Amino acid sequence: MKEFSSDDITCLEDIIEARRDVRGNKFLDKKIDDEILDKLLKAASNAPSVGFSQPWKFVIIKNSKKRDEIYQDFVKENEKAKKIFKDKELYSKLKLEGIKESYLNIAVLYEKSDKEILGQTSQKKMGEYSVVCAIQNFWLMARAYNIGVGWVSILKPKRVKKILNIEKKHKLIAYLTVGYVSEFLDEPELLTLEWEKRKTLQDIKVI
Repeated sequence: MKEFSSDDITCLEDIIEARRDVRGNKFLDKKIDDEILDKLLKAASNAPSVGFSQPWKFVIIKNSKKRDEIYQDFVKENEKAKKIFKDKELYSKLKLEGIKESYLNIAVLYEKSDKEILGQTSQKKMGEYSVVCAIQNFWLMARAYNIGVGWVSILKPKRVKKILNIEKKHKLIAYLTVGYVSEFLDEPELLTLEWEKRKTLQDIKVI
């Protein structure tokens, strides 16, 4: 049985605390080697999955034309979102994506099985939650390599799937922007801008 030292624990704590959602104004024009990308994807594939179903697929997107099309969908959806929030001035200043600036984009998909999955008979969404675990593993390993990741959620999944020619059996779970960055902020940007406050342990513990 492999055991970990206090230094290992501290290192993991540091990586978790230093993880950030990176925006387009931070990405650098620097290549990610295929060997490193494979390590990030391997970390993702080691995530827990209900029934050991491993229901994830990662579509690597470097094509600038497809990224431009997805960016246009973001612009359209972002204009709609801007009207929803009270602080429209602050919202307008936020850089909420890095679709074109990052080295590559990744569409993370959930692949529905054509058979029953152990542990998923009562809670059908467990497969999708497993994919989210894979995303977190990818994100943390990327941070360990000093590679930034942004999760772009202001997109229409159907439109993204159409642009990327993704089959109906797959569900879009996340659209990630990935690349080396000029800096990682000390604190989450939305915390610094006071968009939201950080919850304490007392806020999240229910006894």
